[in-house]
Amino acid sequence: MSEHGDAARTFVVGVDRDAVLRRREIVAKVQRRGAWVTLAIGAVGIVAALYAVFAFRGAGMWPFAVLLIAAMIPLVLSTVLALRLQAERQRWYAANELQPVAMRMSPKALELACEGAAYPVVLPWSTVRGFRQEKLFGQYALELDLAPGVGATTAGVRGLDQPAVRTVVKPNPLLRPTGLYLVKSLDQPVHVIDEALKHFSGGTAGVRH
Repeated sequence: MSEHGDAARTFVVGVDRDAVLRRREIVAKVQRRGAWVTLAIGAVGIVAALYAVFAFRGAGMWPFAVLLIAAMIPLVLSTVLALRLQAERQRWYAANELQPVAMRMSPKALELACEGAAYPVVLPWSTVRGFRQEKLFGQYALELDLAPGVGATTAGVRGLDQPAVRTVVKPNPLLRPTGLYLVKSLDQPVHVIDEALKHFSGGTAGVRH
């Protein structure tokens, strides 16, 4: 709860520094592995298309080769984007101290501190369903569950357009999700977070299992 007598109007969930640092290492490894696998698939597809054109010259293969190359190019570009975003996140980690608060709930909105983001994400209660608890890489994590159609330009929403947030909240479909918060890194149990979400949202948000 918040300090200075405002405990009834704000609920704060803190983080375990050591657990977060360990999670950062795991997430970085997973994202790098996923990016390189995606690049390998794209490269194999492009090489196969070029081989077909030259190996079966005169067989009318070039239209299919062009289509295959066009389909593979987004995979290559997504790898470049993923690696660039990860490099930006690592630079941000090096330049900024770990935030002690993971999320803050008030009657107006849910405020989230996302790793690598310059400022918190703010979500009015009408824009968020809460969290999904998923088992990822052998550990439970909370994934943000937004209402349908909600994005960075939705009225009242702030911070969803940050690169570090996009890689976690709405990850590239080719990359394995990593979750927003590792459950064991939070200083409040999941059932308490669920109760607080329901309380402040008027029953519209919670934690789904």
